[in-house]
Amino acid sequence: MAQLFEPGALPREPTRIIPGVVHLPSWLAPDTQSRLVTGARAHARGPAAMRRPVLRSGQMSVWMTTLGLWFHTNPYRYSSRTPDGTPVPPVPDLLSDLARGALSAAARHAPELDPWVENYRADAVLINYYPPGARMGMHRDDTELSDAPVVSFSIGAAAIFRIATVDGRTRPWRDIPLESGDALIFGGPARLAFHGVPRLIADTTPDNCGLTEGRINITIRQVTA
Repeated sequence: MAQLFEPGALPREPTRIIPGVVHLPSWLAPDTQSRLVTGARAHARGPAAMRRPVLRSGQMSVWMTTLGLWFHTNPYRYSSRTPDGTPVPPVPDLLSDLARGALSAAARHAPELDPWVENYRADAVLINYYPPGARMGMHRDDTELSDAPVVSFSIGAAAIFRIATVDGRTRPWRDIPLESGDALIFGGPARLAFHGVPRLIADTTPDNCGLTEGRINITIRQVTA
């Protein structure tokens, strides 16, 4: 069964997984992936430096930083400054353009996303770095005031993205292998679905993505209504 999750082992066509959820394989070209990694690496050093957030359940294994608005934990909220008062850098045009392009492409496979294509506004970007062995527990993105879709890009090691339902974090769920360059968009009836990353797949980081190990996940959101 593990062989099914090796990069390239599954069909790599744009797919509407469930209503509101679209997987766009290889959506980011290798040079774009490398460019995004370079930008993320520079931003991670500060002034809004990357850190491991502390939740009520403990410290995450994933490192995080944000653009546009800072995502605070304990309690969850967004603001224009980091916990130490540093202003958060704005969302780069490149990420806004990539998000709108991915959303437009996804809407061709899921018409329920179409109402957002013309007026999507990226005002917060979460950059998550998963070192080898890191994971993210099941949760849902319900801090935003807007119900606009979330646009997610994967770079580096392949990972299993697990999405459940809006009613709970347990089965039934879908496991979606995400490879470097893939985009995943979820909105519409799945906008508040529980989701997480139970594991990375070892030894799958491609040579031309800008990373030597681990995974970067960039999630782009419209926070304000």
